Amino acid sequence: MINQWKICRVAVGIGAACLSTTLFAAESKSISEQEWGIAAMYRTGSIPFNTEGGDQTVSTFVPMMYFENDYVFIDGTEGGIHLYESDDEKWQLNALTRLRFVDIPKSYQNINEGDSADFGLQARYKMDESWHIDTEFMTDDEYRLHGNFRVSGEFESGDWEFKPSVTLRYKEAEFNSVYYGFSEYGGDRVGAGMDVNIGIDARYHVISNLYLLGSTSVTRLDDNAYSSSIVEDRFEGEFFVGFGFFNDKTKAPKSELTNKRYWRVAHGWATPSNIGEIFAFESEKDKYNNQLTSLFYGHPLTDELFGLPLDIYVTPGIVHHWSSDVQSASTEYVAAIKAYYTIDWPTKWRFGVAEGLSYIDNVTYIEQDEMDRKGYTASHLLNYLDFSFDVNMGDLFNAPELNNMWFGYSLHHRSAIFEKASQFGRIKGGSNYNTVYLQFDF
Repeated sequence: MINQWKICRVAVGIGAACLSTTLFAAESKSISEQEWGIAAMYRTGSIPFNTEGGDQTVSTFVPMMYFENDYVFIDGTEGGIHLYESDDEKWQLNALTRLRFVDIPKSYQNINEGDSADFGLQARYKMDESWHIDTEFMTDDEYRLHGNFRVSGEFESGDWEFKPSVTLRYKEAEFNSVYYGFSEYGGDRVGAGMDVNIGIDARYHVISNLYLLGSTSVTRLDDNAYSSSIVEDRFEGEFFVGFGFFNDKTKAPKSELTNKRYWRVAHGWATPSNIGEIFAFESEKDKYNNQLTSLFYGHPLTDELFGLPLDIYVTPGIVHHWSSDVQSASTEYVAAIKAYYTIDWPTKWRFGVAEGLSYIDNVTYIEQDEMDRKGYTASHLLNYLDFSFDVNMGDLFNAPELNNMWFGYSLHHRSAIFEKASQFGRIKGGSNYNTVYLQFDF
């Protein structure tokens, strides 16, 4: 029911949006503190279908990123580009991509290749400082259309923030047939209809950059969707709980950050070893010598976290996987949030870690081989991790002209969080590449 292009919309859309910040960053020599966040959420959704095993709910782990400036935005399960804003800031037009969860028993989620991602246009009208209206025209990869009319509010009280919303969603017949009648598997043909969703998001400021997050919503299905022979419940519910790191709301944003933008060029070699084996210096060489070359841009978000000197970046990247005897060339797109901690003894060293999303247009041999052995359908979208260690070349060689250059090692890692994430195809495994890189601050 769900193919690779649906999930591609999330990864490519977010990656392209983040990468465009490079062009606009060049307009200013200094970077102010950005609006950003990273969170770990656990989602549980009710299953409205009549299932053989009697499953009533399905759960998934959802890493989330947040970033917004005048040009692009990433907001948890959605992201996009600001295309237009009126002079009075009341009207806004956005290109949008949003992850949409398909709640079926988890034993079927790998067969159906995970959840769906929709894309389209969003027109937003700000009624006042608290309320706005969104009108959205959306589609999946097969151009099954649906539209949303949403009224949302934003309220703050002390350490609490609340975002209530009411959404009317019109779904054309083909959309209803595929997602509520499973017509692609010989199920019902379902007519068009309009459902309604009521929800609320909440955020609680614990201390400094730490927040607790939660949200819940309920959807009442339209008559046609509810009449499908496989639909058992009229109402669908979901809730998210988790925590995240965001801007400290008790402090004014910094007008100028100490960390600079960067470009990072890396080359790496695949290994069948897992992270534990790699960090224990027991990494095996890939017998087919599969390799990659990557280019990443780093855009500063802040230069401290919990009062500690941590340099935080949003870092989109593009990766070329070279052809070999067992694979054709492929392209990987990455969007992530990365943190660096610097040690100034006896020279400047840095440790870094990044978390985000990775989409690849053709699954590499090192991943496909593992999926075949484990009996999974491979996922093009996976969670992305990067662990790095580098040294400042200017300090190392006592050459001030090289102070903007770093040389280091990074582990390029794609995985699916141990079958805990439906959006990654409910699989276990992935790929690892040992890479070396040069990074240039500017």
